[in-house]
Formats: sequence, C-alpha cells, structure tokens
Amino acid sequence: QVQLVESGGGLVETGGSVRLSCAASGYTFSNYDMGWFRQAPGKERELVAAINWIGGRIYYADSVKGRFSISRDNAKNTASLQMNSLKPEDTAVYFCAARRIGLGVSIALGYEHWGQGTQVTVSS
Repeated sequence: QVQLVESGGGLVETGGSVRLSCAASGYTFSNYDMGWFRQAPGKERELVAAINWIGGRIYYADSVKGRFSISRDNAKNTASLQMNSLKPEDTAVYFCAARRIGLGVSIALGYEHWGQGTQVTVSS
C-alpha cells in the first residue's frame, strides 16, 4: 500500500522558516518524481516545487524561487521542502505527491499518489 506522510507544518511568523518532510512507503521511491503542491482557501491547488527521481532536475514556481528548496533522499525514501522567508501568502495546506518517471518536472500533471497534507500558516 502506497503511503505518503507529510510532517513539519505549523504556525510561523512572516520571515520565518519551516521544513516539511514527506515519508514514502509501499513503492520504489527512486522510480518516482516527487512534487510539493499547496492549496490555499478558495484557490486552486498549485505545484510549488518538484524534483525528478535522481534529484538532477528541479522546478520551482516563480512565487517561491529563491526562498524554497526541495530535496530528496532515495536511501531514506523521503522528500523535503525547506521554506525560508515565509510570507502570509504562503499560507496553505501543503501536499507531497509522487509520479512515475516520464514527464518534465515543471509539468503538474500525472501525480498519482498523494499525502494527506500539512497546514502551514504564516502570520503577518
């Protein structure tokens, strides 16, 4: 059974940092690209960052470039999202997701496995 479990969300002040982690199980982690999405109230879910199976290709949404950093550890079956210089507009539920290799990292389609999400709230 495939499972993705996020952790690390919470309440942080503007300008602060949060590190999200995603623990994967039930599939061959290194055969899948990983993505971090977020969804704010009343807004569509958006791809924030993605990393290919080996970590050689990375995508960031323009809104988070220079502030967020995605990484993965194939030996530990984990993916992470380091979020720095947080802004109130970063407030959202953050989801990690997995997709079989085959699409470019900037493409938000094709993700087949999803975590339950973790709330990140940035206070102004």
